[in-house]
Amino acid sequence: MRLKSAIWVAAYIRRCNVEGAFAAVRRRGAEEAGAIFVKVNRLDGTAELYGPAPQSLVEGARPADRLFCRCLPEPPAPDATVEARLVRELRFDPDVWIIEVEDRAGRHFLDQVVA
Repeated sequence: MRLKSAIWVAAYIRRCNVEGAFAAVRRRGAEEAGAIFVKVNRLDGTAELYGPAPQSLVEGARPADRLFCRCLPEPPAPDATVEARLVRELRFDPDVWIIEVEDRAGRHFLDQVVA
């Protein structure tokens, strides 16, 4: 069984804060199972965006795991490019969560969160 999105987001934000990066919920999505996007703001006008991994990449994972992949090909991308992508995602699915992490080193901590 997969954790509710709200619980996963709370744990993720706590992990980021423990590691010394500021993280906050920019947009609350569906409490139960909203898709989660993580914007890593490098505080220099660039950012990276991570979103749910496509099902083709999830084959070996447990059903409860949340796996993420980079959404844009050029890391890091201009902040405006990341924001435009988020606008498109919101048009497609208004139930998404958007988490913003501020970290000059670009750390995302997505590999350290418990499923």
